[in-house]
Amino acid sequence: MIEAIMIGAGNRGIGAYGSYVIEHPNELAFVGVADPDNERRHYFQTEHKIKDDMVFHDAEEVYSKGKLADAVFICTQDRQHIHHVLKAMDLGYHVFLEKPMAVDPHDILKIQKKAIATKTILVVAHVLRYSPFFNTIKNVLDEGHLGKIMVINHEENVGFYHQAHSYVRGNWRNSSIASPMILAKSCHDMDIISYLLDDTPKRLSSFGTRSHFKRETMDGVPNYCLDGCPHQETCLYFAPKVYLNAGDWMKFPVSNDLSDQAILKALEKGPYGRCVYRSDNDVVDHQVVSIEFDHETTVNFSMSAFSNKITRHIHIMGTNGELWGDMNEDHLTIKPFGKDAFYVNIPEGKGGHGGGDHGAVKRFIEACHQRIDVNHDLEIAVQGHLLAFAAEKSRVSGETVDFKHFVKELSWYLDMQNKKNQKISSI
Repeated sequence: MIEAIMIGAGNRGIGAYGSYVIEHPNELAFVGVADPDNERRHYFQTEHKIKDDMVFHDAEEVYSKGKLADAVFICTQDRQHIHHVLKAMDLGYHVFLEKPMAVDPHDILKIQKKAIATKTILVVAHVLRYSPFFNTIKNVLDEGHLGKIMVINHEENVGFYHQAHSYVRGNWRNSSIASPMILAKSCHDMDIISYLLDDTPKRLSSFGTRSHFKRETMDGVPNYCLDGCPHQETCLYFAPKVYLNAGDWMKFPVSNDLSDQAILKALEKGPYGRCVYRSDNDVVDHQVVSIEFDHETTVNFSMSAFSNKITRHIHIMGTNGELWGDMNEDHLTIKPFGKDAFYVNIPEGKGGHGGGDHGAVKRFIEACHQRIDVNHDLEIAVQGHLLAFAAEKSRVSGETVDFKHFVKELSWYLDMQNKKNQKISSI
């Protein structure tokens, strides 16, 4: 039995990972929780029957007591990850780390180095990689059905309502308080591309902007939907209409109390009640990335807010055939050249992200039991993150980025900082 402490009892901590433990109580137990929100902390404590002396207002209380369990799950906001993961590794915890690993590329390499040096089992919650959908695709590629992979076209359809909820009104709306969209949302996809190909990127370019969710799109509207919006009958994003009819995953960030009365109260002046054309969001609502890999595979990735469904589409072209997949469907279509097309069924996955949420936790448990080695998993996760940072650099600068040179510059800077810190500490 693995014992763990939850750092951050929010949507992901409670719904994505806590739910796995409820369903599999003999594999992992949450014996502690730290969260500043009294209601969420109490809810998590009750759900997992945690003793009072293992319930903490913040993570610093946990760290001050030394090592209290085998592992920690770090599910805080993006910019807090670096502090928590380094602290946890110093204390000897194994770590399940919500993505992104960090919001600075130097910190990504710092985390990787520390994990290797301390022999920490570190699993990054790139949950798509552990979903039956992408595991099945990986098996098809590894079995050689398509021959050498030449082109991957990969689409992330965010969904118009999901974009408005999470990336216009929500915690990931602004890169200065969270991270750029390519990192906050699409580091999943950079990871999947790296996982499927297991190859090193050569160069890449990216384009994208915030085209729709901005002031210029809509004149004569108030800052908050409930302040007398003249378009409330027709607007797709009128907050009361959206949240009173939403699922719990959308209501939960708005208010701990999910009653209609509490939701409406929270929308009056809260961030989720803001007009989507009057928020302080700055992240892109559409972006493309083109990547060339060492073995000459080219990848075209597209992220768009402007879709009805939340899903991912993938089209892979190899020297012997093609593959098509939609994450919302239960099969892949494979068409070998000169032969009939056939379907490959995808096993049903439990939990969010097509079964990937629970799959990631299971992977972590297996690693903690020394059944599998996750060092290569971490290498791929690091590459996926650095791809996202390189793509953002290209998008902002308008230049093609040499990936190896980009990583080399990061490593040089990190080495210089380490030498500087060592020199200071020796004085």
